[in-house]
Amino acid sequence: MPTSPAENEAAPPGLHWYLTEPGRSFVDFGQLAAARSVLRTAPRGDGHPVLVLPGLLASDASTTSLRWFLGRLGYPAHRWNLGRNVGPTRAAVDGIRGRLRELSARHGQAVSLIGWSLGGIYARELAREMPFLVRDVITLGSPYRLHGPAGTPAHRVFRLLSHLHIPDSEMPPPEHTRPPLLMPVTSVYSERDGIVPWQACIETPGPRRQNVAVTGSHLGYGHNPAVLWLAADRLALAPGHWQPFVPPEALARHYPADDTRRVS
Repeated sequence: MPTSPAENEAAPPGLHWYLTEPGRSFVDFGQLAAARSVLRTAPRGDGHPVLVLPGLLASDASTTSLRWFLGRLGYPAHRWNLGRNVGPTRAAVDGIRGRLRELSARHGQAVSLIGWSLGGIYARELAREMPFLVRDVITLGSPYRLHGPAGTPAHRVFRLLSHLHIPDSEMPPPEHTRPPLLMPVTSVYSERDGIVPWQACIETPGPRRQNVAVTGSHLGYGHNPAVLWLAADRLALAPGHWQPFVPPEALARHYPADDTRRVS
């Protein structure tokens, strides 16, 4: 893998992975139930605020399991409160900016951002615009290195909704032309993702930046036990004390053995 890639040219995921997404998402949910006893031992941090952003066509309902889990660990895990995510509309773009400012002011500290798919792209933009309000960023299957939605099976939906979106002149420039984020960043991806090409979810190696592979579906990120544990582990790190993620032995099978793209 190139260490300084240009925008990703990866082909869309294979048809098999796309067609089996719903079924595999249910499997991920079943694994969550089986891993409950292990997840009870997940790392606990300082209880700082977390904002969770849903993916395309999803609402806050999709992030319920993730927010509930973080709440059990003592984090105020907040919804985005902007209804269904239909893309970068003016209401969404301005709304998430206001939501971040509101939560940071309410809690008197920086906020961690967790974004699922398109929500992760929003999270990265917020972190670039307002780095002083963002503690760290975790993206879940977010294709921020993609040329555009044409690289995913969701591109037709995105195109149909494009008349609702902000003008192209306000869209962010290509990822490879921009400086790295200043705070810790964890990019979670799955080579079995049936919605986005996993290659487009890979962060350029550098300080406090890590790519972590999990097994599972795109639709299952929010209730995948490997993702939940990883989120707890990353959020528990004290500011200034970043260290690479190491999978727990009890959940090792949920993380592919190949570490070559994980740690920067």
